[in-house]
Amino acid sequence: MIRLCSSSETRARLLRSFGIDFVQSPVEFDEEALEYESAREFVYHASRGKLAAAEAEYRLEIPLLVADTVIAGPGGELLRKARDRSDAERILRIQSGSEIAIVSCVHLKSSKRYFLDLSATHYRFASFDEAELQRYLESGEWRGKAGACMVEGFCKPYIRQVRGLESTAMGLQAEILLPWIEE
Repeated sequence: MIRLCSSSETRARLLRSFGIDFVQSPVEFDEEALEYESAREFVYHASRGKLAAAEAEYRLEIPLLVADTVIAGPGGELLRKARDRSDAERILRIQSGSEIAIVSCVHLKSSKRYFLDLSATHYRFASFDEAELQRYLESGEWRGKAGACMVEGFCKPYIRQVRGLESTAMGLQAEILLPWIEE
């Protein structure tokens, strides 16, 4: 049993799909206060802040799992969660017809072990269909998603090339984490 310190339904779904027993307990951490321009630096410090908040709130009664995910755009620019529909459209237009990296950092900490992994999955997308893009924006499914991107949803038909794990792009590199979870 582990404690998933995240409100992400996608991360919870990933853990369930890998048969990992968990309880979901979100933590409060203001990642908006972080001022890093590098995707790798941002996800490391955001996830590290979430881990500190989780330890303060829950201690290490059961292992704590925290993660953060962002997108590095084609020029390396940091693409975070969209603030509103207009921001989501701007971010998605940057990704359309481009190559991006979805970067996730995960920490698993127990009273006996500490595991950290920072991984990226690279995607090359075809140009997004304008009508489909507008439908996706109207749906609101982009809310709360790093870079407004759903590789398992809207973006899936536009994937032309992928290097890395889909689970990393979905916010939790479960295949890498699995061997470190205590029985």
